[in-house]
Amino acid sequence: MFDWTENRNLTLLADFYEFTMANGYLEEGLEDRITYFDLYFRKIPDNGGYVIVAGLQQLVEYLKNLHFTKDDIEYFRNKNIFSDRFLVYLADFKFECDVWAMPEGSVAFPNEPLVIVRGPAVQAQLIETMALLTINHQSLIATKSSRIVRAAKGRAVMEFGARRAQGADAATLGARAAFIGGVVGTSNTLTDKQYNVPALGTMAHSWVMMFDSELDAFKAYARAYPDDCTLLIDTYDTLKEGIPNAIKTFDEVLKPLGKRPKGVRIDSGDIAYLSKESRKMLDDAGYEDCGIVASNSLDEYTITDLFDQGAKLTSFGVGERLITAKSNPVFGGVYKLVAIEKEGKIEAKIKISENVEKITTPGFKQVYRIYDRNSHKANADLICMHSEEIDTNEPLEIFHPVYTWKRKTFTNFYVKELLVPIFEKGQCVYNLPSLDQIKEYCVKEVETLWEEVKRFEFPHIYIVDLSQKLWDQKDKLLHNRD
Repeated sequence: MFDWTENRNLTLLADFYEFTMANGYLEEGLEDRITYFDLYFRKIPDNGGYVIVAGLQQLVEYLKNLHFTKDDIEYFRNKNIFSDRFLVYLADFKFECDVWAMPEGSVAFPNEPLVIVRGPAVQAQLIETMALLTINHQSLIATKSSRIVRAAKGRAVMEFGARRAQGADAATLGARAAFIGGVVGTSNTLTDKQYNVPALGTMAHSWVMMFDSELDAFKAYARAYPDDCTLLIDTYDTLKEGIPNAIKTFDEVLKPLGKRPKGVRIDSGDIAYLSKESRKMLDDAGYEDCGIVASNSLDEYTITDLFDQGAKLTSFGVGERLITAKSNPVFGGVYKLVAIEKEGKIEAKIKISENVEKITTPGFKQVYRIYDRNSHKANADLICMHSEEIDTNEPLEIFHPVYTWKRKTFTNFYVKELLVPIFEKGQCVYNLPSLDQIKEYCVKEVETLWEEVKRFEFPHIYIVDLSQKLWDQKDKLLHNRD
């Protein structure tokens, strides 16, 4: 399994205030105070119904590799604001936190902890930026990918966005996240090498323009790749030249070899109209099995429109609007202190704001998903105190955390704990699954959602409630912070 941190130390990829606070904690004797942090998000991108969690593997690799080099220590020394004691602390740094997280490929909803970190104040604070960076980015792309794949209605979607990604890691890890969300492969060769996401691709317009004629270009490509021949047909005139030249190539190069074409690709123009006309011409020529690939600034909305217009497409190459999540390019994950320990007892902490959505939920938590025993569909999530257990033999009443008169009772149900142990006292206790296993898990997770939750427009709002104990604790701190 490829290690993202191999040959590079990312420990300093952190906001500077994490180090100034860490220095201050030491000066105040708080460096060993046990703290609890929740990583969660407040809003689903694109006003969608759910999020796909991704990026945990890279977070695990980062945490395993946390250390400060001599050069790092000298960097801080030269700032002339950090104490000698702090520099010694960094030189002897050892990660000792406990971490719980939702596995990659999980379905998640607003205000649920995706990651919980428990540990000494300095350590838990220092990892904030990287934890957010990797979970925010990959969850954003995996979620966008899932939406696009569902819009394709069972047809293959390929990730084609490397050249428009915002940096090398965004291209490579973005393609990884897109695979978790459901794409079948990527144009990014490095992602194939590092993560075994199948590299896919045929030709660019420059291939066609390199030859004296489009027909010459097509025939050369067919001779080179007779078993995997997909031709780009829109370099000049799709219907007058591209499709006729493709058919002639299939007849004169592939057919004598006993080979069948894989497809043709349309990258410009009125794709709905061109695909319908191309389909007729290919069928009339005896190539009913020849696929038609569409690319060119696609996303879930344009793909849906193409189908509404009767487009005859068998697969899609989706680039910039996937790899950058262009329609909603920020995943607003946050990392908030929710509790500390004093004399071995957990003391909940709350952040209060004039913006109600920014008020945190205090305490050490677990998240339970409630499933119907008959349909096995997910009906609600319940955020509880970490020590709480749910008795599935008794009716379970839950209530809206704001509109408390809105209540629902479950009787024929079972539950699953969503947060699993990842690190214990700094040691990784989680067996990282393969990317194929994560993708398969993601498919199963999405299948547990009702179709109403998966709508692109105005999806049903999935229920996420607080247990009575957790709600009481939050209410008490809201009204009496002393």
